[in-house]
Amino acid sequence: VQLVESGGDFVQPGGYLRLSCAASGATYSSVSMAWFRQFSGKEREAVAIIDMDGSTFYRGSVKGQFAISKDAAENVLYLQMNSLKPEDTAMYYCAATPRSLRYGGMWSTSPSVFRYWGQGTQVTVSS
Repeated sequence: VQLVESGGDFVQPGGYLRLSCAASGATYSSVSMAWFRQFSGKEREAVAIIDMDGSTFYRGSVKGQFAISKDAAENVLYLQMNSLKPEDTAMYYCAATPRSLRYGGMWSTSPSVFRYWGQGTQVTVSS
């Protein structure tokens, strides 16, 4: 499975971006997918996850601000990011894994459970 992100850019506070992740080698119904971000010098953190059955998870700090979706026909994963803040500045990664990430209401959000990764796309929010 190959994942290629795009859409990262330099944007002013309050602006918006839509990240895309094009996948090849797998269909979206067979993998759970996620967007992670990594701040300079920090560990990667899950921002949003969409499970194999379409259920979604959001990191608390981005609820209501970001939205994850997928176009199964085109094999593209999206992350709509609105009302961007300087603290959203990070490298954003697309990830996928061939398993469900939800168990009894709990979500597996660790980077270690994801098998496939894209190369990342930089998002910079600054005035």
